[in-house]
Amino acid sequence: MAVLVQFAIGLIFGLGLIVSGMSNPAKVLNFLDLGGIPAGTWDASLAFVMAGAVAVTFIGFNRVLKRARPVFAERFYLPTRRDIDVRIIAGPAIFGVGWGLAGFCPGPALTALGLGSTSAFIFVAAMFAGMVLARFIAHSPAARIVTPADSLEA
Repeated sequence: MAVLVQFAIGLIFGLGLIVSGMSNPAKVLNFLDLGGIPAGTWDASLAFVMAGAVAVTFIGFNRVLKRARPVFAERFYLPTRRDIDVRIIAGPAIFGVGWGLAGFCPGPALTALGLGSTSAFIFVAAMFAGMVLARFIAHSPAARIVTPADSLEA
């Protein structure tokens, strides 16, 4: 039952990405191009998409975390670390650079795969290669200076 619910949620999420234009890299890049503001080519519509997503998430998290336990799990798995380290800065920076260069982030790229987008296939292949490289680097002896992330705990 949990898998069916998760599948339905994924379909709704993907549909939302398509309807909002987040699976279209040109629309995303027009949003990220702040230099287009004076020329009138800047697309502010994704700011409203993001604001809506933040509002839904804020309300959802507040409601869900008031429950004694999740519907399909024994307990909540929440991060316990509160410090800022190299990984917390580098990860989002790499994500942002990739998003700005390609116009895709992982969710919309996977959605665009279903639309047959060639650029999405290239992006997803590069994303998986980056994931493999990151795992390799994290397990290398030189990575010992960056402590592994704590396990997620309730």
